[in-house]
Amino acid sequence: MIRSLMTLFSLGIVLAGCGGNSATVPSSTAASGPGSSSTSGSGGSAGATTTGIGGPGGLGVFREVPGEGDGPLSGLVVYFDFDRSEIRSDFNEMLAAHGDYLANNSNVQVRLEGHTDERGSREYNIGLGEQRAQSVRRVLLLQGVSTGQLGTVSYGEERPAVPGSDEESNSLNRRVELVYP
Repeated sequence: MIRSLMTLFSLGIVLAGCGGNSATVPSSTAASGPGSSSTSGSGGSAGATTTGIGGPGGLGVFREVPGEGDGPLSGLVVYFDFDRSEIRSDFNEMLAAHGDYLANNSNVQVRLEGHTDERGSREYNIGLGEQRAQSVRRVLLLQGVSTGQLGTVSYGEERPAVPGSDEESNSLNRRVELVYP
């Protein structure tokens, strides 16, 4: 409990220094909204939101599973403002939940996939996608996740979540996806 509180406190201090001007984001991109599920097929489900450990007569401990349910661990996408790699404060709770989950499950790995919208050169967007993935990686490492649990890759503009050149499409494409194998 104390470790979790210290982790959240540390995350708040780190991310407070990363605050930038937040743009208004369509409601579909809110951390707990429909835009938060992964586009790679590991999105949320309407089924059970917890997994039991121990079974009947066991420990009776339950935990949320990444990408399922409607809690903070269900979000698998972090969205970014235009031309920025700083994590917005509306993703603090979600990343704290993933950090806690990974720190307590050292056998679990996650790949952080950085993406951009189509604006900018290919080379610039590959670099920006990498910066975004590294921003998420740093937050998770500060929460006690081991380096061996985290992989990063940048796709730049090559794998858009949605087609289009309008602001809503662009805002959905500026992201880091947390992909649990």
